[in-house]
Amino acid sequence: MFDAFQSRLNLTGEVETLTAIRIGAGRSTSPVSTDLPVVRDASDFPYIPGSSFKGVLRSYIESILRNLTNNRQVVCDPTNSAEQCITRDEMEQLRGEGNEAILEKTCWVCQLFGSAWYASKLQIRDLHVLPEFWFNQYEQRDGVAIDRDTETASDRKLYDYEVVPAGILFDFHAIVDNAADWELGMLHVGLSAFENGELTIGGGSSRGLGLIELSLDSACYIDSSNIMKHLTKGYEGKSADWQTWTKAFQQKIKEQLEQVNA
Repeated sequence: MFDAFQSRLNLTGEVETLTAIRIGAGRSTSPVSTDLPVVRDASDFPYIPGSSFKGVLRSYIESILRNLTNNRQVVCDPTNSAEQCITRDEMEQLRGEGNEAILEKTCWVCQLFGSAWYASKLQIRDLHVLPEFWFNQYEQRDGVAIDRDTETASDRKLYDYEVVPAGILFDFHAIVDNAADWELGMLHVGLSAFENGELTIGGGSSRGLGLIELSLDSACYIDSSNIMKHLTKGYEGKSADWQTWTKAFQQKIKEQLEQVNA
């Protein structure tokens, strides 16, 4: 699938924190810092791991597809070995049949986001804070563990945790290689939820944390027809055709539902 160039979609933009967000780095061992700090890069700035953004995006798309069908060849449960689109036993049988046989059994989501046996077509880079919008503005908040029996604060269970405040901007960069039109349409469904500020990231979402909004600045598409122009003349690609790609995804869903109901 990746042995020859077919297409590349290059997405850039910004992510703004609409509320404070918290992506934890584990418990601190320092006696003078907060108990639960957020993740930081080498410059001691906060960042959003690309894996965290990608995980939320994948889960959202999976939830939409599960609402339409429970067919694991459309959407599987990658966290449950028995519910994966290709189980370990099935993979042993498919190894001798070649990549096409494996691809045919791989669910729609795994074809785009990857799996244990199939490389992801989607790369999301770590989202780093834009320096001009960052002035070491970490916030610290207090927390307390609740005793489930008495429904009161547990003794000696006070702690504090760190958050990145609202209004902070992070850069966004994603690349999609060799994706079919319907896969790009499926991706657009998920990205649209981020653009509409509907999804949260990190911990504490039930306490009001984690709401972010994506703004895409550019979406450039290069395919095999203009790859040489891109390489020799710096051609950046044509604009993303989200409408056509979304229609292709809708058509694929329609065909799947017709097949189920036949």
